[in-house]
Amino acid sequence: MKARPITTVKTVVTGIEAAGAGIKLFTLADPDAWELPPFKPGAHIDLHLPNGLVRTYSLCNEPADNSRYVIAVKREADGRGGSRALHDEIDIGTVIGVSLPRGGLDPDARIARYVFVAGGIGVTPFLSMARHLERTGQADYKLHLIVREEVPLADHLGALIEQGRIVVHRTSRTGRPDLAALVGEGGGDTLVACCGPEGMADDFERVTAAWPAAHVHIERFVAPPPVIDPDAKPFTLSLARSGAEIQVRAGQTMLAALQEGGIEIAASCCGGICGACKVGWIEGKPVHRDRILSPYERERYLMVCVAGSDAERLVLDL
Repeated sequence: MKARPITTVKTVVTGIEAAGAGIKLFTLADPDAWELPPFKPGAHIDLHLPNGLVRTYSLCNEPADNSRYVIAVKREADGRGGSRALHDEIDIGTVIGVSLPRGGLDPDARIARYVFVAGGIGVTPFLSMARHLERTGQADYKLHLIVREEVPLADHLGALIEQGRIVVHRTSRTGRPDLAALVGEGGGDTLVACCGPEGMADDFERVTAAWPAAHVHIERFVAPPPVIDPDAKPFTLSLARSGAEIQVRAGQTMLAALQEGGIEIAASCCGGICGACKVGWIEGKPVHRDRILSPYERERYLMVCVAGSDAERLVLDL
């Protein structure tokens, strides 16, 4: 069976900069200095590392700066290995394949105010968004950065802190701020977004539960534990483009079944939070267990790493 190719762009590491305790900024560029594929403010890319790992990182630079991709990586000693590999094994000149950028903020003239809440290194996507809003002047914004003590990427955030665009909350001194007070009242012209540790993201989700879903954006560091369905039944994936049929065993993920069937699918978090394995669906009754697709997107797409099926047959756009 013919595998589905994964689209990647060849980049080379052109810069590595220390940016705080355990944090490095990596700059990636086209080897021949061509412009890189465009991206939205705060978009993500998947890095296909030389050791075979695939990891997702937010872009720090803004879309107008598309001669390079800049990512900030905090070394996590107890993580899944991607940050350690980047810190310990990657040098200037290393060639890294990256995915086409995805996600980020869509420009919306109806949004007059943005409120961003970041926990530590979770500030990275909002740095891109802040730079974009500063350059375009299309909307007002405030970024609340919650840290224990040290500010990550301090050299890059300093000017915005001085301008009052970024408000730093040091929990070692003042405790954790009230998220409801930070985001304020929901309104049709306000969009709120959060990126941070699991507890912060969960609290933010509760605080904004009554907001319109299209005006709330949440990004998580770590995928939640996989959902174990004791009543899971086997089902068939029908691939519309190739005509192939893939059997999914009870309790098996679609991702694993597709990979067993020779279908190459990009995957990173394997927990429904990064979006790398988004696939279109055409017919059936998918069970969505991801944490990022909007209700509208779920009418057309699913994440094969976590999604299930409530029907015996599910047709995918593959």
